[in-house]
Amino acid sequence: MAVEVVMPKFGLTMNDGILKRFLKQPGETVAEGEPLFEVETEKVLNEVPAPASGILVAFLYNEEDTVDCGIVLAVIAEPGEDIEALKAQYRAPAIAAQPGSPPAAKTATMEAKAFPGARRSITPIARKRAEELGVDLSRVAGTGPGGRVTREDVERAAAVPQASAAQVSSAPAATSRGVEGGGNVIPFKGIRKAIAEHMMKSLHGSAQLTLSTEADVTAATDLRAHLGREAEFTYTDLMIHAVARALRRHPRLNSTLEDGAIRLRDEVNIGMAVALDEGLIVPVIRNADRKTLREIAPETKELGARARAGKLRLEDVEGGTFTITNLGTYGVDAFTPIINHGEAAILGLGRIIERPAIYRGETARRFMMTLSLTFDHRIVDGAPAAAFLQTVIETFNYGER
Repeated sequence: MAVEVVMPKFGLTMNDGILKRFLKQPGETVAEGEPLFEVETEKVLNEVPAPASGILVAFLYNEEDTVDCGIVLAVIAEPGEDIEALKAQYRAPAIAAQPGSPPAAKTATMEAKAFPGARRSITPIARKRAEELGVDLSRVAGTGPGGRVTREDVERAAAVPQASAAQVSSAPAATSRGVEGGGNVIPFKGIRKAIAEHMMKSLHGSAQLTLSTEADVTAATDLRAHLGREAEFTYTDLMIHAVARALRRHPRLNSTLEDGAIRLRDEVNIGMAVALDEGLIVPVIRNADRKTLREIAPETKELGARARAGKLRLEDVEGGTFTITNLGTYGVDAFTPIINHGEAAILGLGRIIERPAIYRGETARRFMMTLSLTFDHRIVDGAPAAAFLQTVIETFNYGER
């Protein structure tokens, strides 16, 4: 019996995924567990294995299509099954993954018109989104396989309320609304859309306050110069090491607010924000408070390289309890970082600048750095947050005490 392959749900916040690359082609034999296709989620790029062995009948969507979780997107047949009959049953495009093939949206629309008696299918997410946006589903033509109505169909209908169902179904997602005065239109989806949703959720769901302080980090620069003779350490490595130890002394900054109670986390997992061309991703250093600087440094280097190469795994970006973001390399002094949703605080690192300063009653050359701590005022008050910041600076300069 044929096996349906659905869009997996990799995390609680995942609603859909983008098909990035097919690793097998229709007609090929696949083995259970063998990589079948790649999916881009709001966080990482994932390889999806085949759930069963057999012959790949077809992909029901094309590369770069957004597919809701739980929706059938491929079919695997057992040896001896009628492949053509299965293609007809699922109304799959004949050359779903080949260059130059018609977009899945257009193919699905044509198929829907060719089968007027087919049962209308609406994804659960599309129904929910329609309720949120006040869209009448009866006027929305589906662009999924067999005319299935997807979330994107609903959102396009909401964006162009004056259009007919046929017009909505045929309008490209990226150009369904024109830009006044011309200009290019960038589709608001993928990582960029996920970042926006998480940031808005964080801002609207917490009471965020930012403390900024200028710290004398001359001792840390001297330490890095000394350690650099033996191994390569970055200031971010030193800060992860310092923050992890400071969190043990100030556990409120390593907590979360759940079900009306503050839960102190057992683990200290430090997320480090990595800037990518398409957005931001936060790989996590797990149990950072139990690791030495020599253990942290190669791990941050490896995670950063994999993040920029798009090779992070889902486990690399989950479970963070506190986040560090560094804009000092861009010449920024102070800023107001936004807390990663579900955490209590985030620390922003500014640039380190050499300038004259009063030190022990005399003017001396010192290295100064601005730190910006944003915290959830529901969990932590200003004084304990400031005390945590002091501990971070002391530990950053002189190590654990």
